[in-house]
Amino acid sequence: MKDLFNAILRIKVKIALHFYFSKIKVYGKENIPKNKAIILVANHQNALVDPLLIATHTRLNPYFLTRASVFKKSFIAKLLDFIRMIPIYRVRDGIGNMEKNKETFEKSTEVLLNKGTIVIFGEGNHHIHRNLRPLKKGFARIAYQALEANPDLDLVILPVGLNYGNHQRTGSKVSIIFGPTINPRIFYPHFDPLIKAVEVGLEPLVSHIPEEKYNQIEKEMILNRIDFTEPKEVRSFISGQSNSIDPKTYSPPYFTNKVMKVFHFPVYWIWLLIAPKIEDPAFTSTFKFVIGLVAVPLWYIFVLIGLPLLGFETWAFSWAILGFIYLLANRNGQG
Repeated sequence: MKDLFNAILRIKVKIALHFYFSKIKVYGKENIPKNKAIILVANHQNALVDPLLIATHTRLNPYFLTRASVFKKSFIAKLLDFIRMIPIYRVRDGIGNMEKNKETFEKSTEVLLNKGTIVIFGEGNHHIHRNLRPLKKGFARIAYQALEANPDLDLVILPVGLNYGNHQRTGSKVSIIFGPTINPRIFYPHFDPLIKAVEVGLEPLVSHIPEEKYNQIEKEMILNRIDFTEPKEVRSFISGQSNSIDPKTYSPPYFTNKVMKVFHFPVYWIWLLIAPKIEDPAFTSTFKFVIGLVAVPLWYIFVLIGLPLLGFETWAFSWAILGFIYLLANRNGQG
């Protein structure tokens, strides 16, 4: 039942993601191994959207290590467990809770021993800045624990870069880049060399803007229409090798966003109620996506079934068609 539920949910979420983003580009799928235990290590910029993209654009059916703070309520904890989320405790969750990570590592090891996949966001936190932060040693600890349990385990680490055209807007582009796998057995039992090797593997997969003068560089790149979803293009611009355009010739693309909001006004009102309560900008896209995932289908059901029952059958089909057209149009050109 759990596997069937997850399979259906992945299909629904994948379809919704392709409505939410104008383009999802996937590179390096040939690097995804078959019949191996995999620790997938990714950068983390966009809260829940990051694991959703990975879960729906691989055939791996992975488990995810997720910050423990979201497991506080028992109902939420059961739901997250049902969709393959495993809590990981950090110092900020309380020193006393760190001991609970023993169970987390044991469960992760069990998944790997059965040639499953564990996804870890190696930086240990998220941030919408486009760069790669230093990696924590959690993934290395799990890798070595699995190898200690089974020295013959065919285990690899798969680095994955996630890059967003715009973290907070619908209709933007995103790229998922799978890099060559890394054999952790080569570095066993030393942590630092393995962490460094994975950082080196991730670096070319992630668009990286230095923190020094970050805002200035990002603004210049936007004006020069640099594609943030292409790490090579970002590196070329920063190194001065990119053919930039005259900023004066740039004008923001036209969107039908306002008209789309009119056709989906109840959904937009829900967003207006929730938006002021979002403290972390990295969660903006998550809330937008979840609201769309749940509320948009319900709104179309009401339009197509509820309006005719209320005596507006002549309006229902036209409203639904026009709303859908503007929903698609809003996806184009957001960068």
